[in-house]
Amino acid sequence: MSSLISHLRRGFTENVRFAMLAVRAHKLRASLTVLGIVVGVATVIAMVSIVNGFNNNMIRQFQDYGATLVQFQKFSMRFGPGHRSQSERNRKDLTLDDALMLKARIPEIRGVSPERYLFDGTTPNAKYRGRESNAPNVVGAYPDYTLANNHFVQLGRFITESDIEHSTPVCVIGSDVMKALFPRESPLDKVVELNGWKYTVVGVMDDKGGFFGGSNNNWFIIPFSAFDRQFPQIKASHGDTIHIATVPYRPDQVPTVIEKGRALLRARRGVPFNAEDDFYILTPDEMINSFQGITRGITGAMVFIAFISLLIGGVGVMNIMLVSVTERTREIGVRKAVGAFRRDIVLQFLTEATTLALLGGVIGVVVGVAVPAAIKAAFAALPAETPFWAILVGLLVSMSVGVFFGLYPAVKASRLDPIEALRYE
Repeated sequence: MSSLISHLRRGFTENVRFAMLAVRAHKLRASLTVLGIVVGVATVIAMVSIVNGFNNNMIRQFQDYGATLVQFQKFSMRFGPGHRSQSERNRKDLTLDDALMLKARIPEIRGVSPERYLFDGTTPNAKYRGRESNAPNVVGAYPDYTLANNHFVQLGRFITESDIEHSTPVCVIGSDVMKALFPRESPLDKVVELNGWKYTVVGVMDDKGGFFGGSNNNWFIIPFSAFDRQFPQIKASHGDTIHIATVPYRPDQVPTVIEKGRALLRARRGVPFNAEDDFYILTPDEMINSFQGITRGITGAMVFIAFISLLIGGVGVMNIMLVSVTERTREIGVRKAVGAFRRDIVLQFLTEATTLALLGGVIGVVVGVAVPAAIKAAFAALPAETPFWAILVGLLVSMSVGVFFGLYPAVKASRLDPIEALRYE
């Protein structure tokens, strides 16, 4: 048994050596042959790295909003362009009364945050003593905003119920706004202007990092009532609709909050029992699934392109092996004349084809890992993470291409008649 294993090992080693000699003897031909495999494997690994990095980064950042976030809103969340249906545009607004009712009627809800955003094309501009913070995200909020959005104050305080009741001209700013307006001094109790309206800074939010190359820290948060006073056109042009962010006491209560919240809003809005919801419930899982639907489509398209490249590379391997069989007909005849079995000939040419394809796979893996790493280094906002399984798949696919497309030439070589092969010129 050990002698058989030793024989097979020596035979395999010799076949690999012959294969590498053939590659060195025909460098240009071998390079052109494996080019398709290199492109295919590199494409697969690069796309897997980029998509995997995007997905992992997206999951981390969506969950930064709170893994237990349950948000009720008028329209469904959507990535990319497109038009909403007429029935969706005709939906009733979600109101402040809806938010207060959710908090009053559902005991599992720990916090409810009604939110209104400045999304009407107005360019907000915050100023302080000649310094400016351009285009901060302006939001009208309630005290539960920090709890529902998992975004807390690191300096000072947040908006209180008294601020809401009296429309107090106070604001809580993000760290980006603080750096722009107060680079060398404390922002607390300073008066800033937002499009000409004056607000006293009472707090600074903690740093939430970036999101797809943008910032999560460019916030200018004011009391909900103060927002409606300064920007009445938002309520007038968009109706009374708001976003209602909620958070339960415990993670296992998320399904209960969704079920009770849906039932309460359907009853308040008069939705028939056999009709679909005329509002949208958003959770981190929903956001993740929506985004991953896009990345799956992109991945599918790139895998198809990679498959075409691998197919072209495989045909190239088969072609070069058929040429090699023709060029080495006399060699095959000599080997068979001195006692080589058909399986020996098959293994020789199959090993050569597999080695050629695997060489392309190795180069493809190197390129596939290097390209996203280089892009990430040049553009720090672009995440890229290459999982180990992607490298293994790349090598296995290239090896499979060599076996599949090298089998026919190898079998053809093994079937050559030794006498006819020796006569071949």
